[in-house]
Amino acid sequence: MKKLYGVIGCPIHHSLSPLMHNDAFQLLGIDAHYHAFHVEKEDLQEAIKGLKALGISGVNVTIPHKTAVIPFLDEIDEMAARIGAVNTIVNENGRLIGYNTDGSGFVRALSEETKTDIQGKHILLIGAGGAARGIYFALASAQALRIDICNRTKLKAEKLIEECDVSVASTAYSLQEAEERLSEYEIIINTTSVGLYPDVEVMPLSLTCMKEHTIVSDIIYNPLETKWLKEARQKGAIVQNGVGMFVYQGALAFEKWTGIFPDVERMKQVVIQQLGGKTC
Repeated sequence: MKKLYGVIGCPIHHSLSPLMHNDAFQLLGIDAHYHAFHVEKEDLQEAIKGLKALGISGVNVTIPHKTAVIPFLDEIDEMAARIGAVNTIVNENGRLIGYNTDGSGFVRALSEETKTDIQGKHILLIGAGGAARGIYFALASAQALRIDICNRTKLKAEKLIEECDVSVASTAYSLQEAEERLSEYEIIINTTSVGLYPDVEVMPLSLTCMKEHTIVSDIIYNPLETKWLKEARQKGAIVQNGVGMFVYQGALAFEKWTGIFPDVERMKQVVIQQLGGKTC
């Protein structure tokens, strides 16, 4: 019998996950289908009950349900518990188990796409939201030497560092303070939505003090090259957009569901082609 997978979120019509996962199922000859389910906040608990009732084998979880879904699951992975968010659910014989592949997907993409070892690096995270939290944990697990966080509201960056129990040196900065210290970092990562289509002219941080050959990463993938990444590239940085994180977190979820790690290069091409292969 065909297995059913999906993604739940609100809104969800824009999701590229069905295209990416269904292509992988077809390529591997797996009799399964992946569908996008629009779930309103107030319907989340009933939707999770429905997963069990319908025998859905697994789902991804996206905004705004990543934290809210946790109380409705039977079990959550240790890392997902520490992060405080779930983006992948596996149905194991009627028990729903939550995982988080966002941070590990980002780190794997960053390491492989930029040929960089995270261990021993000085890193700056821009933003202190849910994405930053998962990436922060994953970078710490990869033995980064220092992970500083800057945010429009410095207090929020301080709170994230305080709440995340990891053995890595970290300092919270305002955006202006971070801009003045950019030359201290080998890797700079934007985890915010600043620069996301249609607001493509705004940038999260000035790169005036950035040193050449710094790795500059943006988790945004629409546009494929944000104005911020374009400026970084022109200043001699090694740049990475958000396609890799999106694909790798999906590939890691796919592996948890099927036991098979899919062709990530194929998945990237499917996503880029759907986006038109354009920078805006």
